[in-house]
Amino acid sequence: MATNKTFTMIKPDAVDAGNIGAITKMIEEAGFIIKAMKLTKLSSERAGEFYEVHKERPFYNDLCAYMSSGAIVPMILEKENAVEDFRTLIGATNPQDAAEGTIRNLFAKSIEANAIHGSDSDENASIEGSFFFAGTEMF
Repeated sequence: MATNKTFTMIKPDAVDAGNIGAITKMIEEAGFIIKAMKLTKLSSERAGEFYEVHKERPFYNDLCAYMSSGAIVPMILEKENAVEDFRTLIGATNPQDAAEGTIRNLFAKSIEANAIHGSDSDENASIEGSFFFAGTEMF
């Protein structure tokens, strides 16, 4: 059964570019309610824990270095059909393939620095949200 919550994280490139406000405005205008949000920075160890599922992939070390390179903004969002609707709002991982008007189309610099993360399933949304907001009972 689909939940009404999902997890997202504005990545270091978008935070550094000053796009937090514009991105959160798009999220709210799309009907999502921000249930939890914070500005934080991952250590390389903590980034490694978050991306452990990719540990054997060739991009793992670069991903951890990038995600610990600057501030991030993790959020718990609520809306009916949250995961699927949010994935539509953010657009394709590669910003060159992202539909016009999506977050990645507007704010991503590259496939690596693609502005925002969005959970790809209800299960991962719960796991990822709990990673950043342990004890908040958002899920």
